Amino acid sequence: MEGNIVKREAENICRRASGLIMQYKSLTVMAVYAVFYLIAFFYLEQRDVAVHEINFGIDEYIPFCEIFIVPYLLWFAYVAFTVVFLCIRDKEESDKLVAFLMAGMTIFIVVSAVFPNGHNLRPTVFERDNIFIDLIRHLYATDTPTNILPSIHVYNSVAIMIAVSRSRCFAGHNIIRTLMLALGVSIIFSTVLIKQHSMLDVLLALLLSALMYSICYKRSTVREKRVFTARIK
Repeated sequence: MEGNIVKREAENICRRASGLIMQYKSLTVMAVYAVFYLIAFFYLEQRDVAVHEINFGIDEYIPFCEIFIVPYLLWFAYVAFTVVFLCIRDKEESDKLVAFLMAGMTIFIVVSAVFPNGHNLRPTVFERDNIFIDLIRHLYATDTPTNILPSIHVYNSVAIMIAVSRSRCFAGHNIIRTLMLALGVSIIFSTVLIKQHSMLDVLLALLLSALMYSICYKRSTVREKRVFTARIK
């Protein structure tokens, strides 16, 4: 008798879990992919290979500004929060966002695997000493200036800004939307202002974003219009 009760409870738990997975499919897919991505990224970081230096001429004229470590670090919460929020509240938009993120991040992994890259832009001596410099020292000690092309900080920030601009969840919440977009822009600027990325990383990330937008959003919109027209007919 007790065995049957336990069995039924286990079956109920499995059904509920399966239901949640299907209900939040995009979130599940993104979570599984994140594990793959992190494993691949840390493997590439540990490889002992020759690195192609990709310093861009304009990088020498971009000033170092330590306060931008704040938006740079906020990127992690910025992306994670928006993905989870949209996966729960806006399934249609989250499907496109997850596809956009996964496509670009996979391309980044492939590029890093076949073309190991890095830069030599980080300052070796700091003119000031404050909490922001301490955070940058910690960042430099834990994150090598390699495998940076294209910049995932930039690419994912653009992805979030596109999703926030399009999602019905932010319609009517202009202040929140504006703050989210402003944070995204500041993250993009931060990548070069704290010398974590070259300008080339940023430009290629923006180009990749434009390409992925045409695939993940524009083509999807065309398909939706065709389906809508067919239903009317």
